[in-house]
Amino acid sequence: MVFIRDTELVLRATVELVNTLPHTEVSGVDTLTTTAELDDFADRHTYTGSRTRDDRELAAVRGIRSRIQRLWSVDRDAAVPLVNAMLRDGRALPQLVRHDEFDWHIHATDESDALAQRMLVETAMAFVDVIRADEYARVRVCDADDCDGVYVDFSKNGSKRYCDSGNCGNRMNVHAYRKRRAEESA
Repeated sequence: MVFIRDTELVLRATVELVNTLPHTEVSGVDTLTTTAELDDFADRHTYTGSRTRDDRELAAVRGIRSRIQRLWSVDRDAAVPLVNAMLRDGRALPQLVRHDEFDWHIHATDESDALAQRMLVETAMAFVDVIRADEYARVRVCDADDCDGVYVDFSKNGSKRYCDSGNCGNRMNVHAYRKRRAEESA
């Protein structure tokens, strides 16, 4: 395992959140447009704390996606001021907590803070771990020609090249196979 469990869980949620943006996947569809979609996302990724489940909350969460996505367009050193700004804007105050099936881990916001604020700070805290572990090379954009989806490479050898959102690896492998076959036939 490259990262501790709670960091990996937040990174996976963050990847999925960024990949709800319409320009990050082949379909070009925004997949976070309703409060029901946000509820499903928050439930799947076990976001705890207060929820308003209204259009304002949805708009706030949708509003942080592009800010978080910037973490995939910079290197490790350039990520530091972005992460620090997220922590500062979220009024992060790290503390150890234990709840549900999770053993001791860090929450850096109050459970009464807005969902978008908690998501932003949790993302920043996870990226603190990525930066401190000197594993920023694992923060990547999909290599597929037609996809800008993001991912974090959790593989042991760091060799993953494609995101999980659009079946890109299979699509690109089929494309390469067909290209080789066409070249062999020519």
